[in-house]
Amino acid sequence: MKARVTVMLKSGVLDVQGEAVRHALGTLGFAGVTGVRQGKVIELDLAETDAAMAEAAARAMCDKLLANPVIESYRVEIV
Repeated sequence: MKARVTVMLKSGVLDVQGEAVRHALGTLGFAGVTGVRQGKVIELDLAETDAAMAEAAARAMCDKLLANPVIESYRVEIV
């Protein structure tokens, strides 16, 4: 079973990389971009065959390693 985890900085946390991308887009002529948030996508191949158990395992991985719960939020999708 495959799980896709999307990790993003929480609202209110300064996204330095996102701001750098926004600035670079502006210099390339894309003046209409007023904000950019950058995150990461992690795809996990899991041996689990039950979707609920796979999601629980992926969430546990996020809580322990893949995301920093102080400044990041995450979303788990079973695909």
